[in-house]
Amino acid sequence: MLTLERKERILALLKRHEVVKIQEIIADTGASESTIRRDLTELEQEKKLKRIHGGATLPSNKRDEPTMAQKSLKNRHEKVEIAKKAATFVQDGDCIFLDAGSTTFEMIPFLKGKNIEVVTNGLTNITALLDADIHTHVLGGYVKKGTHAFVGRSAIETMEMFRFDHVFLGTNGITAADGCTTPDPEEAFIKSHAIKCGRQAFVLADHTKFGDVTFSKITDLNKVILITSQYMQEQNFLLHDQITALTKLEVVNI
Repeated sequence: MLTLERKERILALLKRHEVVKIQEIIADTGASESTIRRDLTELEQEKKLKRIHGGATLPSNKRDEPTMAQKSLKNRHEKVEIAKKAATFVQDGDCIFLDAGSTTFEMIPFLKGKNIEVVTNGLTNITALLDADIHTHVLGGYVKKGTHAFVGRSAIETMEMFRFDHVFLGTNGITAADGCTTPDPEEAFIKSHAIKCGRQAFVLADHTKFGDVTFSKITDLNKVILITSQYMQEQNFLLHDQITALTKLEVVNI
């Protein structure tokens, strides 16, 4: 099979399934693993796909935003391990901000039993926090349908009442040049304002977020600590080194 034909087969698989594993591509094309990996690298350089651990996915539009339900199903094991690591930074007596993200949501079981105050803009977080017997404060404002996040002027005004020991945020994209980004400007503003109200800020991100840029900037990397998994380093050594030069990186072994 010619290289051009093989690449067209790969892109056709992606259009049908959105995410494909390397072994699925090998089965479809009959090519070797080293050949497929080279094809994926070239297609990524052409911005026709995005490589992920063990496969590839279609590149996202800068304004595309997955729903909370969609995010919760994706890379959940990795997110749980990242969340477990993040929770180790929380001590009794802390006041924290917990963002409306799927990875930050996974922190809640690991916070149970700690004497803390939590402020959140995540509608989905509220019941889980109360079930964990955690003192919970909620920002007001408009609730977005897809991400279940409180946003808007009321949310910002309520946040001004608080100061945080730690801020825990999710993100949709991370690059060395653009920092942390998310599709919605209102959510980006909530996240960036939380960083200003906190003593220390963490961004929790699975490996698929690295190398992506979405519409609205949250923060530069030198203002946060990134918590991710070993898959990020395995996926892109160059990006790992660039980011490590800009901020502290906490890497979880999966």
